[in-house]
Amino acid sequence: MSAIALQAVTARDLLSAKIRSGAARAGIIGLGYVGCPLAVELGKAGFTVTGIDVQQSKVDTINQGLSHIQDVPAAEIQELVAAGKLRATTDFSVISELDTISICVPTPLRKTKDPDMTYIVAACEQIARYAHPGMLIILESTTYPGTTAEVLLPMLQKPDFRVGEDFFLCFSPERVDPGNPNFKTANIPKVVGGTTPACTELGKLFYSSALQTVVPVSSTQVAEMVKLLENTFRMINIGLVNEMALMCDRLGINVWEVIDAAATKPFGFMPFYPGPGLGGHCIPIDPFYLSWKSRQAGLEPRFIELAGYINANMPHFVLEKIQNALNDAAKPLRGSHVHILGVAYKRDIDDVRESPALDIIELLHRRGARVTFSDPFIDRISVSETGELRAQDALESAAIADCVVIVTDHSAFDYRKIVELASIIVDARNALKGIQSDKIVRL
Repeated sequence: MSAIALQAVTARDLLSAKIRSGAARAGIIGLGYVGCPLAVELGKAGFTVTGIDVQQSKVDTINQGLSHIQDVPAAEIQELVAAGKLRATTDFSVISELDTISICVPTPLRKTKDPDMTYIVAACEQIARYAHPGMLIILESTTYPGTTAEVLLPMLQKPDFRVGEDFFLCFSPERVDPGNPNFKTANIPKVVGGTTPACTELGKLFYSSALQTVVPVSSTQVAEMVKLLENTFRMINIGLVNEMALMCDRLGINVWEVIDAAATKPFGFMPFYPGPGLGGHCIPIDPFYLSWKSRQAGLEPRFIELAGYINANMPHFVLEKIQNALNDAAKPLRGSHVHILGVAYKRDIDDVRESPALDIIELLHRRGARVTFSDPFIDRISVSETGELRAQDALESAAIADCVVIVTDHSAFDYRKIVELASIIVDARNALKGIQSDKIVRL
């Protein structure tokens, strides 16, 4: 066996032994909705974890034993910090001390709907600066198929630092569902694909040490495509049911009753539900990574574009429902007080990223309405055209507003009392199912 081959085997075997024994020093770049829960699970599994983030506030919060993520209990962070199993820093030079590094940074879209690789490239530049033999590097940020091989690998690999021998490179798509009490980081199956078989083997070994189920696939490209298929599936089906809602509204049919009846079919149907628009970081954004990549390959992604168009126009449909409801009450939208119930992008969480409520508020403002909001999880929001808005009491506002609009169906709202107090209610989430009143205008 050559000296180079011996060195390669030694690097892989040494890292494998560290992971199996729990001695591997794990690092995570990006301590947001993905990175922070992952850091906690790795720490609970016995690894010593270092979180790296450019925001000093996140670093300070974790080092104080506190949590800035709703789904991560502060008590878990406090216990890990006290035990020396978790710390956070803004200093990327700690990478030189780590055995594994997971990249969990944002991947936004540009205004042109092209992928913005800024955060991934910046993280990879820091890793390349401090990389050393025997490292496992895993990209978790959602991106287009080919990113790991086309962007990360060329930045990391050198003639004397080869993937699969000196370092190991994988892609493992993040899967989180904020506010879901049943599925957390630990019990959501984890897909992982490596640049080489040795990379996949080490990636699987690493995640299996902390998570319940790991699903290896043959390549980083397959793993990247898995995430995009999952979210494109949801986006297109939501677009379909939103279009059904538009059809049913025009035909005078209750779309919610239609869906409930269709859902009784025990095979061949999966219920999706209409709403005021898509929110969150994943579903409104991720399919356009696939759309962009498809165009690069000379394919026109018609389903994705059409579903995106329908979903993007749902806030306008909600605006139309509000305006028509006010007209029926002989009130113009301009000058009316419209109160929004819920500005988070989904029920019972504190996340406003890409929330359709923000679009609806801006549309109402442009039409001259006076807008207020209530949300039990969010005390203030910043909207580009209206500036900062502070949350108001839900019941008091319902009693004085010209129209109440349910955009996010938080369980904390007293819907029956709100119906009693309000003059008009536009329900964009079917939150008032089972409540009958002439005041209610349903999506």
